[in-house]
Amino acid sequence: MDDTGLSFLAKRDRPALIGMIHVGALPGTPRAEKTVSDLARSAVGEAQLLADGGVDAIMLENMHDLPYLNRSVGPEVVAAMTAVCCEVRNAVTLPLGVQVLAGANREAIAVAHASGCQFVRCEGFVFSHVADEGLMPEADAGPLLRFRKMIGANGVAVIADVKKKHASHAVTADLDLAAIAKAAAFFGVDGVVVTGAETGASTRPEDVESVRREVEVPVFVGSGVTPENVGGLAAHAAALIVGSYLKRDGCWSNAPDPDRVSAMVSTLDNL
Repeated sequence: MDDTGLSFLAKRDRPALIGMIHVGALPGTPRAEKTVSDLARSAVGEAQLLADGGVDAIMLENMHDLPYLNRSVGPEVVAAMTAVCCEVRNAVTLPLGVQVLAGANREAIAVAHASGCQFVRCEGFVFSHVADEGLMPEADAGPLLRFRKMIGANGVAVIADVKKKHASHAVTADLDLAAIAKAAAFFGVDGVVVTGAETGASTRPEDVESVRREVEVPVFVGSGVTPENVGGLAAHAAALIVGSYLKRDGCWSNAPDPDRVSAMVSTLDNL
Protein backbone atom coordinates (compact mmCIF):
# COMPACT_ATOMS: atom_id res chain seq x y z
CA MET A 1 0.00 0.00 0.00
CA ASP A 2 2.86 2.42 0.70
CA ASP A 3 3.93 2.28 -2.96
CA THR A 4 0.58 3.52 -4.26
CA GLY A 5 -1.60 6.58 -3.99
CA LEU A 6 -3.25 5.01 -0.93
CA SER A 7 -0.28 5.48 1.37
CA PHE A 8 -2.28 8.11 3.26
CA LEU A 9 -4.30 5.25 4.79
CA ALA A 10 -1.32 3.90 6.71
CA LYS A 11 -0.82 4.25 10.46
CA ARG A 12 -4.24 5.66 11.32
CA ASP A 13 -6.20 5.04 14.49
CA ARG A 14 -9.45 5.45 12.60
CA PRO A 15 -10.65 5.17 8.99
CA ALA A 16 -9.66 8.00 6.68
CA LEU A 17 -12.46 10.42 5.78
CA ILE A 18 -12.67 11.17 2.05
CA GLY A 19 -14.95 14.12 1.26
CA MET A 20 -16.73 14.30 -2.08
CA ILE A 21 -16.80 17.19 -4.52
CA HIS A 22 -19.50 16.74 -7.16
CA VAL A 23 -18.16 18.97 -9.93
CA GLY A 24 -20.85 20.97 -11.73
CA ALA A 25 -22.11 19.82 -15.11
CA LEU A 26 -19.23 19.80 -17.58
CA PRO A 27 -19.22 21.23 -21.13
CA GLY A 28 -21.23 19.20 -23.61
CA THR A 29 -23.47 17.55 -21.01
CA PRO A 30 -27.23 18.25 -20.86
CA ARG A 31 -27.18 20.39 -17.72
CA ALA A 32 -24.02 22.38 -18.47
CA GLU A 33 -24.34 26.10 -17.74
CA LYS A 34 -21.02 27.30 -16.29
CA THR A 35 -17.61 27.81 -17.82
CA VAL A 36 -14.75 25.52 -16.88
CA SER A 37 -13.17 28.40 -14.97
CA ASP A 38 -16.34 28.85 -12.92
CA LEU A 39 -16.58 25.11 -12.25
CA ALA A 40 -12.96 25.04 -11.12
CA ARG A 41 -13.49 28.05 -8.85
CA SER A 42 -16.45 26.36 -7.17
CA ALA A 43 -14.53 23.11 -6.75
CA VAL A 44 -11.58 24.94 -5.19
CA GLY A 45 -13.89 26.62 -2.70
CA GLU A 46 -15.41 23.28 -1.73
CA ALA A 47 -11.99 21.67 -1.46
CA GLN A 48 -10.75 24.40 0.84
CA LEU A 49 -13.84 24.08 3.03
CA LEU A 50 -13.38 20.30 3.28
CA ALA A 51 -9.66 20.63 3.99
CA ASP A 52 -10.24 23.27 6.65
CA GLY A 53 -12.91 21.03 8.17
CA GLY A 54 -10.45 18.19 8.70
CA VAL A 55 -11.13 15.59 6.02
CA ASP A 56 -8.18 13.33 5.16
CA ALA A 57 -8.61 13.24 1.38
CA ILE A 58 -10.93 14.54 -1.33
CA MET A 59 -12.52 12.87 -4.34
CA LEU A 60 -13.85 14.74 -7.38
CA GLU A 61 -16.64 13.26 -9.50
CA ASN A 62 -18.69 14.46 -12.48
CA MET A 63 -22.01 13.48 -10.91
CA HIS A 64 -23.88 16.46 -12.38
CA ASP A 65 -23.21 15.15 -15.92
CA LEU A 66 -26.33 13.00 -15.93
CA PRO A 67 -27.67 11.19 -17.79
CA TYR A 68 -24.31 9.46 -17.97
CA LEU A 69 -22.64 7.83 -20.92
CA ASN A 70 -21.77 4.15 -20.68
CA ARG A 71 -18.01 3.49 -20.31
CA SER A 72 -16.60 6.41 -22.28
CA VAL A 73 -16.79 10.20 -22.36
CA GLY A 74 -15.61 12.76 -24.85
CA PRO A 75 -12.37 14.74 -24.84
CA GLU A 76 -14.29 17.80 -23.65
CA VAL A 77 -15.09 16.03 -20.35
CA VAL A 78 -11.54 14.74 -19.90
CA ALA A 79 -10.13 18.20 -20.58
CA ALA A 80 -12.57 19.94 -18.22
CA MET A 81 -12.07 17.44 -15.39
CA THR A 82 -8.31 17.77 -15.78
CA ALA A 83 -8.53 21.56 -15.58
CA VAL A 84 -10.73 21.40 -12.48
CA CYS A 85 -8.51 18.83 -10.77
CA CYS A 86 -5.38 20.87 -11.53
CA GLU A 87 -6.90 23.92 -9.84
CA VAL A 88 -7.91 21.88 -6.80
CA ARG A 89 -4.47 20.24 -6.70
CA ASN A 90 -2.88 23.70 -6.59
CA ALA A 91 -5.21 24.84 -3.81
CA VAL A 92 -4.95 21.99 -1.28
CA THR A 93 -2.28 19.54 -0.20
CA LEU A 94 -4.59 16.63 0.66
CA PRO A 95 -4.58 13.40 -1.37
CA LEU A 96 -7.04 13.65 -4.27
CA GLY A 97 -9.09 11.04 -6.07
CA VAL A 98 -11.10 11.14 -9.30
CA GLN A 99 -14.11 9.27 -10.66
CA VAL A 100 -15.48 9.80 -14.17
CA LEU A 101 -19.00 8.50 -14.67
CA ALA A 102 -20.12 6.14 -15.87
CA GLY A 103 -17.33 3.61 -15.82
CA ALA A 104 -14.97 5.84 -17.79
CA ASN A 105 -12.05 4.40 -15.89
CA ARG A 106 -9.22 4.99 -18.34
CA GLU A 107 -10.31 8.59 -18.69
CA ALA A 108 -10.19 8.90 -14.89
CA ILE A 109 -6.64 7.56 -14.77
CA ALA A 110 -5.61 9.99 -17.50
CA VAL A 111 -7.13 12.89 -15.58
CA ALA A 112 -5.49 11.79 -12.32
CA HIS A 113 -2.09 11.30 -13.90
CA ALA A 114 -2.16 14.68 -15.65
CA SER A 115 -3.38 16.62 -12.61
CA GLY A 116 -1.36 14.99 -9.84
CA CYS A 117 -4.15 13.09 -8.14
CA GLN A 118 -3.40 9.99 -6.09
CA PHE A 119 -6.24 7.56 -6.85
CA VAL A 120 -9.28 6.79 -8.99
CA ARG A 121 -12.54 5.05 -8.23
CA CYS A 122 -13.76 2.75 -10.97
CA GLU A 123 -16.79 0.70 -11.92
CA GLY A 124 -16.85 -2.69 -13.61
CA PHE A 125 -13.33 -3.73 -12.65
CA VAL A 126 -14.33 -7.40 -12.57
CA PHE A 127 -17.44 -9.25 -13.80
CA SER A 128 -20.47 -7.72 -15.55
CA HIS A 129 -23.52 -5.85 -14.33
CA VAL A 130 -26.50 -3.91 -15.63
CA ALA A 131 -26.22 -0.24 -14.72
CA ASP A 132 -28.84 2.45 -15.24
CA GLU A 133 -26.67 3.52 -18.20
CA GLY A 134 -27.13 0.04 -19.69
CA LEU A 135 -25.23 -3.23 -19.77
CA MET A 136 -21.56 -3.10 -18.77
CA PRO A 137 -20.61 -6.49 -20.20
CA GLU A 138 -16.82 -6.37 -20.10
CA ALA A 139 -14.59 -6.36 -17.03
CA ASP A 140 -12.13 -3.49 -17.18
CA ALA A 141 -9.24 -4.80 -15.07
CA GLY A 142 -7.05 -6.07 -17.91
CA PRO A 143 -7.30 -3.07 -20.25
CA LEU A 144 -7.30 -0.57 -17.37
CA LEU A 145 -4.13 -1.74 -15.64
CA ARG A 146 -2.34 -2.05 -18.96
CA PHE A 147 -3.35 1.52 -19.79
CA ARG A 148 -2.10 2.70 -16.39
CA LYS A 149 1.24 1.00 -17.05
CA MET A 150 1.48 2.34 -20.60
CA ILE A 151 1.12 6.00 -19.60
CA GLY A 152 3.43 5.68 -16.60
CA ALA A 153 0.68 6.20 -14.03
CA ASN A 154 1.47 3.29 -11.70
CA GLY A 155 1.49 5.73 -8.78
CA VAL A 156 -2.24 6.30 -9.31
CA ALA A 157 -4.09 3.76 -7.16
CA VAL A 158 -7.26 2.07 -8.41
CA ILE A 159 -10.12 1.42 -6.02
CA ALA A 160 -13.10 -0.47 -7.42
CA ASP A 161 -16.73 -0.90 -6.46
CA VAL A 162 -17.95 -4.43 -5.86
CA LYS A 163 -21.64 -4.95 -6.71
CA LYS A 164 -21.85 -1.21 -7.24
CA LYS A 165 -24.83 0.97 -6.37
CA HIS A 166 -27.42 2.00 -8.97
CA ALA A 167 -27.10 -1.36 -10.71
CA SER A 168 -28.64 -4.80 -11.05
CA HIS A 169 -26.37 -7.74 -10.31
CA ALA A 170 -28.59 -10.58 -11.50
CA VAL A 171 -25.82 -11.83 -13.81
CA THR A 172 -23.60 -12.40 -10.75
CA ALA A 173 -26.33 -13.46 -8.34
CA ASP A 174 -24.45 -16.69 -7.57
CA LEU A 175 -21.45 -14.67 -6.32
CA ASP A 176 -21.50 -12.86 -3.00
CA LEU A 177 -19.72 -9.58 -2.25
CA ALA A 178 -16.70 -11.31 -0.77
CA ALA A 179 -16.20 -13.49 -3.85
CA ILE A 180 -16.26 -10.48 -6.17
CA ALA A 181 -13.92 -8.56 -3.88
CA LYS A 182 -11.49 -11.50 -3.87
CA ALA A 183 -11.55 -11.57 -7.67
CA ALA A 184 -10.83 -7.83 -7.81
CA ALA A 185 -7.91 -8.25 -5.41
CA PHE A 186 -6.57 -11.19 -7.46
CA PHE A 187 -6.76 -9.03 -10.59
CA GLY A 188 -4.62 -6.33 -9.00
CA VAL A 189 -6.98 -3.71 -7.59
CA ASP A 190 -5.50 -1.47 -4.89
CA GLY A 191 -8.69 -1.21 -2.84
CA VAL A 192 -12.35 -2.23 -2.96
CA VAL A 193 -15.47 -0.15 -2.31
CA VAL A 194 -18.61 -1.50 -0.61
CA THR A 195 -21.84 0.53 -0.86
CA GLY A 196 -25.55 0.57 -0.27
CA ALA A 197 -28.02 0.25 -3.12
CA GLU A 198 -27.89 3.91 -4.21
CA THR A 199 -26.33 7.29 -3.47
CA GLY A 200 -26.95 8.17 0.17
CA ALA A 201 -28.16 4.67 1.06
CA SER A 202 -26.54 3.17 4.14
CA THR A 203 -23.90 0.51 3.66
CA ARG A 204 -24.44 -2.56 5.81
CA PRO A 205 -21.67 -3.15 8.37
CA GLU A 206 -21.97 -6.90 7.85
CA ASP A 207 -21.21 -6.43 4.13
CA VAL A 208 -18.07 -4.45 4.92
CA GLU A 209 -17.02 -7.03 7.50
CA SER A 210 -17.52 -9.95 5.11
CA VAL A 211 -15.31 -8.30 2.50
CA ARG A 212 -12.69 -7.26 5.06
CA ARG A 213 -12.32 -10.89 6.16
CA GLU A 214 -11.58 -12.05 2.62
CA VAL A 215 -9.19 -9.48 1.14
CA GLU A 216 -5.91 -7.92 2.16
CA VAL A 217 -6.39 -4.71 0.16
CA PRO A 218 -8.01 -1.70 1.89
CA VAL A 219 -11.81 -1.71 2.10
CA PHE A 220 -13.66 1.56 1.51
CA VAL A 221 -17.26 2.37 2.43
CA GLY A 222 -18.83 4.20 -0.48
CA SER A 223 -22.30 5.40 0.48
CA GLY A 224 -24.64 6.42 3.26
CA VAL A 225 -22.14 7.19 6.02
CA THR A 226 -23.48 9.40 8.83
CA PRO A 227 -22.34 10.16 12.38
CA GLU A 228 -25.12 7.86 13.57
CA ASN A 229 -23.93 4.74 11.71
CA VAL A 230 -20.21 5.38 11.35
CA GLY A 231 -19.29 3.44 14.48
CA GLY A 232 -20.48 0.14 13.02
CA LEU A 233 -18.67 0.77 9.75
CA ALA A 234 -15.40 2.11 11.11
CA ALA A 235 -14.44 -1.18 12.71
CA HIS A 236 -14.03 -2.84 9.30
CA ALA A 237 -13.12 -0.01 6.89
CA ALA A 238 -9.84 1.62 5.96
CA ALA A 239 -11.63 4.69 4.60
CA LEU A 240 -15.07 6.25 4.33
CA ILE A 241 -16.11 8.10 1.16
CA VAL A 242 -18.74 10.63 2.25
CA GLY A 243 -20.75 12.90 -0.01
CA SER A 244 -24.41 13.35 0.85
CA TYR A 245 -24.08 13.74 4.61
CA LEU A 246 -21.42 16.47 4.29
CA LYS A 247 -23.65 18.57 2.02
CA ARG A 248 -26.24 21.14 3.05
CA ASP A 249 -29.47 19.38 4.11
CA GLY A 250 -27.77 16.05 3.41
CA CYS A 251 -28.39 16.37 -0.34
CA TRP A 252 -25.52 15.37 -2.66
CA SER A 253 -26.17 18.18 -5.14
CA ASN A 254 -25.76 20.95 -2.55
CA ALA A 255 -22.56 22.63 -1.42
CA PRO A 256 -20.70 21.27 1.62
CA ASP A 257 -21.97 22.37 5.03
CA PRO A 258 -19.09 23.21 7.39
CA ASP A 259 -21.15 22.19 10.42
CA ARG A 260 -21.81 18.76 8.94
CA VAL A 261 -18.14 18.33 8.03
CA SER A 262 -17.18 19.25 11.59
CA ALA A 263 -19.75 16.82 13.03
CA MET A 264 -18.44 13.91 10.95
CA VAL A 265 -14.80 14.63 11.73
CA SER A 266 -15.57 15.01 15.44
CA THR A 267 -17.51 11.75 15.52
CA LEU A 268 -14.65 9.87 13.85
CA ASP A 269 -12.04 11.42 16.10
CA ASN A 270 -13.99 10.31 19.17
CA LEU A 271 -14.67 6.72 18.19
